[in-house]
Amino acid sequence: MKNMMIGRRTALKGLAATTAITALPRAAMAQETTLRWWSPQSAPAQVAAYESQIAAFEAANPGVRVLFETTSDEGYAPQLAAAFSSGEVPDIVTHLPSFAVQSYYSNGLVAPFNDVIEMIGPDDYYDGANEVFKAADGNYVGTGIGNSAANMLWLRTDLMEEAGVDGAPETWDELRAACQAMQKNGIYGAPLPYGANSMTTLIFSGVIHQAGGQIFDTDLNVAIDSQATRDALEWYASMRELCPPGATNYSWGEAITAFVSGATATGIYTGRVLGNVNAQNPPIADHITCVRYPTKSADIAPWTFNDFPSVFIPAQSANIDLAKQFAASLFNPDGYIQQLHAAPGHVLPVLKSINENPQYQANEIIQKYPQEVDLMSQAAAGGFNLGYESPAHPSNDKAGEVVGSGVIAQMVQRVVLNDENADQVIGETAQAIEAIMNG
Repeated sequence: MKNMMIGRRTALKGLAATTAITALPRAAMAQETTLRWWSPQSAPAQVAAYESQIAAFEAANPGVRVLFETTSDEGYAPQLAAAFSSGEVPDIVTHLPSFAVQSYYSNGLVAPFNDVIEMIGPDDYYDGANEVFKAADGNYVGTGIGNSAANMLWLRTDLMEEAGVDGAPETWDELRAACQAMQKNGIYGAPLPYGANSMTTLIFSGVIHQAGGQIFDTDLNVAIDSQATRDALEWYASMRELCPPGATNYSWGEAITAFVSGATATGIYTGRVLGNVNAQNPPIADHITCVRYPTKSADIAPWTFNDFPSVFIPAQSANIDLAKQFAASLFNPDGYIQQLHAAPGHVLPVLKSINENPQYQANEIIQKYPQEVDLMSQAAAGGFNLGYESPAHPSNDKAGEVVGSGVIAQMVQRVVLNDENADQVIGETAQAIEAIMNG
């Protein structure tokens, strides 16, 4: 969203370059076995946490070296496709959305993860935390490295007060009115994405749900051709004038920067906002909060997008048993807490024992914004994504292909930016998704 976000900007050419972790001088160059770890999360504080986790694992496993390599958030699909095609796969991959892992598993590209969950301790997970990773054959395809609430509505309480906005908006009409009231003095109302990218696809999928619709029905028949989708497009179009001109190309990085920098009065993002505001724009740090994103009407329940950032092991790995041990080690308290603290509130713990650990709770951001972190934790725990739209939906192992196709983002651009006929575009989008499902 995605996992997916501002710390993922480092898109390396062919993954030939590596992070500072691998550049460190060490005797490990002579070690016998190398594990390759891929992740799109590469902010400096996160890299430092990974370095600690790697060092701990290497110390406990003489003869093993772990090589960390960054992927691109928008480009991981072709990078992994090339790896799977060549057989030169990483041994472990983290922080990709759950629906991508389900797609890879359905094509025989991912090893079952049941053993790792047992090593970690299945009873320590929050209830239902691994359901999104359960495949049709009963195996688990991976597990969550954390939870995320990717479409929280972020608010500037100082700007609300100045504009006479009495409370947090709960419906689309209230949100639009609030944005109109706060859009002045060079500040725009919202940073919604309208670009041809995965953020637009994922955020707008949520908007359809916030209109009371769905992309698939509970039998995984395509259900996007609905009045709810028409309502979602109409509202999204009405918000365009309240977003910066550059929103036509916005993805995750631009969206968070717009709010953190003070260019917009509201934001849409995960809890990474908290750390970024305190580091980059401290004057507004005491004037931000978040709520669940509004819905079309009060009788429609909120729908939180959680990409369920994952851990999984490619089936072609030559070191599957060792990779399983390393995957389980990522949840050891010291290293896992350091990883979570690298972006507090952004990736939330999936283990009860970690959330209750005083070391985790001691983080200054978590202590400064307890209500916001608690709300995000609740929203993420009850969150969904395109591969898991509701508790009544089975896991959709084609969801990754639907997201990767860009057809939902294209639908938004065609209707909202190009003013094409909504009925025709929605119908063509439904046909395109059906072709993916039947492919």
